[in-house]
Amino acid sequence: MKPSDASGGVGGGPRQRSRSLRQGPPCSGHRAAGFAYLWTLLLVAFMGVGLTVAVEVDTTIARRSQERALLNIGHQFRTAIERYYEGTAVAGQRQYPTTLEDLLRDNRVPGIKRHLRQVFVDPVTGKAEWGLMRVGGRIVGVYSLSEAMPVKQDNFEAEDMAFRGKGKYSEWVFTYPVDLLLRDPAQVAASVSGAASGVLPVTAPDATPGMSASSPFLGASGPTGASGPGNGSFIFPSGGAKP
Repeated sequence: MKPSDASGGVGGGPRQRSRSLRQGPPCSGHRAAGFAYLWTLLLVAFMGVGLTVAVEVDTTIARRSQERALLNIGHQFRTAIERYYEGTAVAGQRQYPTTLEDLLRDNRVPGIKRHLRQVFVDPVTGKAEWGLMRVGGRIVGVYSLSEAMPVKQDNFEAEDMAFRGKGKYSEWVFTYPVDLLLRDPAQVAASVSGAASGVLPVTAPDATPGMSASSPFLGASGPTGASGPGNGSFIFPSGGAKP
C-alpha cells in the first residue's frame, strides 16, 4: 500500500481537505471586489450630485442677496431723483437731473446740496455703470445693465410691483414717480422740461464709469427710419408703456 493511500485514499488526506475548505469557492473573492467597486462608484456619484446641489443653492442664495442690494440701491436712486425734481424749481418749473452728477451735487442752489452720496456699484454686474432712462434728455429712471434673469419673480413691495415676472434685471426700472411708465405719454412728456409730446430721446452710452446710459427701456418702439424719429428717439406705444 502506498503511503498516500494510508493517509486518506482517493479523496486526499485531511490536510489537503482542510486547505480546500479554507480557500472557499474560487469566485467569491472576485464577487466581493465587484460589489465594493460598484458601491464606490455609487458613492462618488452621490457625492457629485450633492456638490452640484450645494453649488446651486449657494448660487441662488448669492443671487437673492444681490437682488436685495439692487432693490435697496434702486430705491436710493429713485429717492434721489425725487428730491432733485421736487427740491428746487427753475423759472417756476421742476426739472429732472441731466446726469447722475447732478444728484451728487445740485448746482441749482448755492453751497453743497447732495441728493445721493455716491454712484453705487451695481451688485449684479459688479460695475458702477447704470442704464439711464431719459425723457427730453433728462434722467427719469435708473436700471441695471444686467441681462440675467432674476430669481425673484413676485412678492415685491407696492412701489416695485411693476417688476413682477420680469425676465431681465434691466427691466427693473427705478423711475420717479414709480408709475411713470404707466401714465399717458403726453403727461410724461409734459412733466419733463423740453420733451416733445410722446417722444423719448435716449442718449448714447457714456464711456464714463458710473455715468453710462444704455439701450431704450422695454416697452418703447425702436426708430422708425428716415420718416420717423431720428436715431436715439423712441416713442411710447399706444396705451402707455410698461418697463
